[in-house]
Amino acid sequence: MSLNRRIILSATLVLAIFITLTAVALERAFVESSESALRDTLTSQLYALMAAAEVENSKVLMPSNQLDALLGLPASGMYACITSRAGKKLWQSSSALGAKLPRPDTLSSGKSKFNEVSIDGNDFYIFAYGVDWATKAGSIALTFNIITDLRSFEKKIAEYRKTLWGWLVAMAMLLLVSQAVILRWGLSPLRKVGHELNRIESGEQQQIQEKYPAEIERLTNNINILLEHERQQKTRYRNALGDLAHSLKTPLAVMQSGLSNPETKSDDSLQEQIRRMNSIVEYQLQRAATAGTASIGKTVNVKSVTDRIVESLNKVYPDKQIRVSRDVDDKLEFRGDEGDLMEVIGNLLDNAFKWANHVIEITASPVNKQLCLAVSDDGPGIAHDKADDLLLRGMRADQTTAGHGIGLSIVKNIVQAYNGSLKIEKSPLGGAKVCVVL
Repeated sequence: MSLNRRIILSATLVLAIFITLTAVALERAFVESSESALRDTLTSQLYALMAAAEVENSKVLMPSNQLDALLGLPASGMYACITSRAGKKLWQSSSALGAKLPRPDTLSSGKSKFNEVSIDGNDFYIFAYGVDWATKAGSIALTFNIITDLRSFEKKIAEYRKTLWGWLVAMAMLLLVSQAVILRWGLSPLRKVGHELNRIESGEQQQIQEKYPAEIERLTNNINILLEHERQQKTRYRNALGDLAHSLKTPLAVMQSGLSNPETKSDDSLQEQIRRMNSIVEYQLQRAATAGTASIGKTVNVKSVTDRIVESLNKVYPDKQIRVSRDVDDKLEFRGDEGDLMEVIGNLLDNAFKWANHVIEITASPVNKQLCLAVSDDGPGIAHDKADDLLLRGMRADQTTAGHGIGLSIVKNIVQAYNGSLKIEKSPLGGAKVCVVL
């Protein structure tokens, strides 16, 4: 299910619940308000009825000109009657003639009662009030009843409910349409990213080119980083394979010539070519495997890598008794490939162990979001005019020292892959100092 559809469905569900609860609350409030108004109306009618009533000789006289017009209109929906203590009707309004009404209540003096009664499917509301009416002959117990038919009341409630739901549904539809338009506009950058990714997949473009809002800008930037990193990696593999094939041509030709001509066949020559081929393969594979720069992914603790390499080299060169000074913060992290970092530090420290007399210093620090590494030793050092030559593949400072001459060349390739820099200078300890920025 698409993101747009998920949001629309979720919003529709929430809006439906909200509209329903709102309608129920408003309807309930309107019904209670209408019922309260109806009670007030009945109370006013009853008090007007009591004010107009006259009692003579246990008979109730009611001047018609003082009554509400509805009480004089047959089947008007508003009815009134006065009963004695025994429940006998002493008077009823003209509107009650021919109407089937509920039995009126009989109450003691001072008592009042609101009551809802249903007869033959018709609902009525009764307000009764009991009084002791004083006459010349004494007092007489009377109960005044005001009765109203609820059909008009229920009709008003039904009309209100219909109007309420009509407006709420119309508002809900308007909100949903507005929300769909807003969502379509708000999610358009994501759709645009999707279109650009499709063009990248089909080869029409190389990376995401459009500018996007800040919320997804980091996503598009990281996608571009991954795409660029992948292209660089493929380029390195392709170049490495090409270089490997080209570099192996000469050793293979020499070996083929030696094997085809028994007179010139020499085991030393063959061994030399095998060693050369091994060096070439090692160098090209390492070059192809360089991960290169990337600002996403896991980070590597520099101190941990440094400690592991120093511990390993101490075992490789146990007779030299080298003292290694490390100035590396415990929390320093490198955002890149752990294998690349190990190759850089490993090759630099391996060279330092080979040439150092007693002391090696390694420092690592962050400068402007870059990792700065420096390895110094107290060995014979490197002449300034030979520093650049040692960065070339196969070049060694001393042919009598074991190695292939590709260590610094590997470091140079990794540094270039991370858009960094490499510099060889004289160490304060007297030997060489190699500074690397990644």
